[in-house]
Amino acid sequence: MLITRLILESFSFAYNSLQGNKLRTFLSLLGITIGIFAIISVFTVIDSLEHYIRNSLNSLGSNMVYIQKWPWAPPEGESEYPWWKYMNRPVPTMQENDEIIRRSRNVENSVYFFGFNRTVQFESSKAENTQVLATTYDLINTWSLEIENGRYFTESESNSGASLAILGSEIATKLFEKVNPIGKMIKMQGHRFEVIGVYVKKGTDMFGTSMDKRVHIPVVYAMNMVDVRDRDMGQAINVKAKPDVDHDEFVAEMAGIMRSLHRLKPLEENDFAINEVSLISTRFDAFFKVFNLAGWIIGGFSILVGGFGIANIMFVSVKERTKIIGIQKAIGAKKYFILLQFIFEAVVLSILGGIIGLFLIFIGTLIFSYVADMTISLTLSNIILGLTISGVIGILAGFVPALSASRLDPVDAMNSV
Repeated sequence: MLITRLILESFSFAYNSLQGNKLRTFLSLLGITIGIFAIISVFTVIDSLEHYIRNSLNSLGSNMVYIQKWPWAPPEGESEYPWWKYMNRPVPTMQENDEIIRRSRNVENSVYFFGFNRTVQFESSKAENTQVLATTYDLINTWSLEIENGRYFTESESNSGASLAILGSEIATKLFEKVNPIGKMIKMQGHRFEVIGVYVKKGTDMFGTSMDKRVHIPVVYAMNMVDVRDRDMGQAINVKAKPDVDHDEFVAEMAGIMRSLHRLKPLEENDFAINEVSLISTRFDAFFKVFNLAGWIIGGFSILVGGFGIANIMFVSVKERTKIIGIQKAIGAKKYFILLQFIFEAVVLSILGGIIGLFLIFIGTLIFSYVADMTISLTLSNIILGLTISGVIGILAGFVPALSASRLDPVDAMNSV
């Protein structure tokens, strides 16, 4: 009954404070609203961005390595990327991919690929500057792709370099609109390809690449279209480990095979890069920590201003209700009752500002998700965090005014002017 009475009276006093001092209350709530908006919006963006990046990294595969000419990041312990050291490295070859499959005990799938841009045409429809992805057979198993319409290459078709193509969903829509592309012929650089499949739409990853915008052809045929010898066209060997294989052992085996193929002496540096998803993931972890700290600092100042605003409102409220406090104490109200009454009122005001801030964030996430490819969502954990911060600020801001109210002498309070 006491708690219910406290809640009802505090709501009543808080409402009267809002009604009687609209401008002052608005300015005080504005500080809390801006503070919560600043902190939680930063955390919401960070969480959504982290989720997006993690999903993109997971799509690369935690049990995979990419053998390439260029490393994805500077050497460990260095901040500068020594590109000049990598310029004269050889590019990976399809023969090296075949040797990895033959020699390795830990490989489940391995695929060699590279890409180049061409104009793709079907009758009068064109898709200019389209990326053509040329790969060996195992791409569908290595990248976990799905066919929406039609079929994948057979192994013999891929190995013999058949003039067949599988389209990304966006390319298929652009070239064929509502026409079924399966069995139709497309042209690229004077070469004709029969469309045998369309990939399931997957969207764009954090690196800006998308299978939806690609045309996939066998690498053997692609070598008739472009000369990849000693030319850097993004050649890579993507190797997927067998389940339960130790990752360090797997990486060491890949390095050993590549060093053997390149005939490197024991003390010579690798002239190839073994890129792992964990390298990027580790660097993003540090980025997210800095971003989180920045969110707390930016929002902290706004929250501090809002807290002082709430404290100011409560001091004024104590002054305006001094007679009422004296009457309450004269008829038996305890100190803790007065204390809790004002603290609860401060918490109500603070949480109201927090709710407004969270509502503005929610509207912002809807607008951003509508106009952008990436989805930004306000999670339950961030809502709870926002309300918790608001509540704590209310308690801290209201404690001193509430304490001063609880210590008033009832006679002096009733006789105050």
